[in-house]
Amino acid sequence: MSGPIMEITDLQVIRNNMPALSVAGLSFSEGRVYSLIGPNGAGKSTLLLSLMGLVRPDRGSIRYRGREIPGVSSAHRYRRNLAMVFQEPLLFTGSVFDNVASGLKMRGMKRENIRTVAGQAMELLGISHLARRRAGALSGDEAQRVSIARALAVDPEILLMDEPFSSLDAPSREALVADLDRIIRERGITTVFATHDRGEAMRLAEEIIVMNGGAVVQAGSPNEVSLYPASEFVASFMGTETILAGRVTGSGDGLLVLSVNGAGIEVAGDAGPGSSVTFCVHPESILFSHDRPGTSARNSFSGRVTKVVPTGLYRKVYVDCGFTLMGYVTGRSMEDLGIREGGEITASFKATAVHIIKIIPH
Repeated sequence: MSGPIMEITDLQVIRNNMPALSVAGLSFSEGRVYSLIGPNGAGKSTLLLSLMGLVRPDRGSIRYRGREIPGVSSAHRYRRNLAMVFQEPLLFTGSVFDNVASGLKMRGMKRENIRTVAGQAMELLGISHLARRRAGALSGDEAQRVSIARALAVDPEILLMDEPFSSLDAPSREALVADLDRIIRERGITTVFATHDRGEAMRLAEEIIVMNGGAVVQAGSPNEVSLYPASEFVASFMGTETILAGRVTGSGDGLLVLSVNGAGIEVAGDAGPGSSVTFCVHPESILFSHDRPGTSARNSFSGRVTKVVPTGLYRKVYVDCGFTLMGYVTGRSMEDLGIREGGEITASFKATAVHIIKIIPH
């Protein structure tokens, strides 16, 4: 089995005498899609610029196909294997064709070949009809498609993208995400893209790398990161709002009983009596009904709906059971269950749906 196409070891970038980036180790396998996700200032852009050879690390190394990449001033040959798309398209003055063809011209490709290759890239992004249009006359969506076509035209081994969809409206963003998903999988391009939108990350990425404060705080498949967060920060950032703390009051048969505001919550796990446990419940694991459901859910609590928040295809429902539970329901289920703010509802979840984040022994 071949090694990673790119590997980071003990990487650190210092800015204003403070670490802007500090990554102990990270590797990227050929043909896979990775998402760097985290809040503003997490270090995502600095990591991408480091991978591109545009930022010089103060410590550590980045290896490409087993060889350490050279310093910023002499990394030109290395950069020919990569392409980068920024949040802003950064197009040149001239036509759409001129922009898409610019990287090919810099590589010395023959004119007749440039026309063919640039034309194919424009066709991939659905912008062939814009070939003669001036860059300054493009919409935001069109300009970003040109930027991506320019990157793909040079046939990069690694495609880096920094928040490529963040400045687009929702319909344009959805269409571009769908097109890009198809293109990078058909062409097998190793892709690393930064986003603060977990929906984009969950849809596009095969591996999610969560960053905060310049460090990688968790990396894994979308399901691993979403369902088994390594910290309260990761849980919250990935959309889990039911994060609670309790004390172990009983145990047996692989189950713990945790006291949370006087209520007993059963959790699959192991901890000593009196231990403090921080845990979370993913919103899709919480079921709503008007009676105790006829399922194997061992946790069932009646409460009052305090808030309903529409979020596209589903609603976020918050229930006060002496502690707050948040779960997802569809609009249809809202109507069927008569869920409304101020109304009563029962929220249930299985002991195995609870993920323990942290245990502090008594």
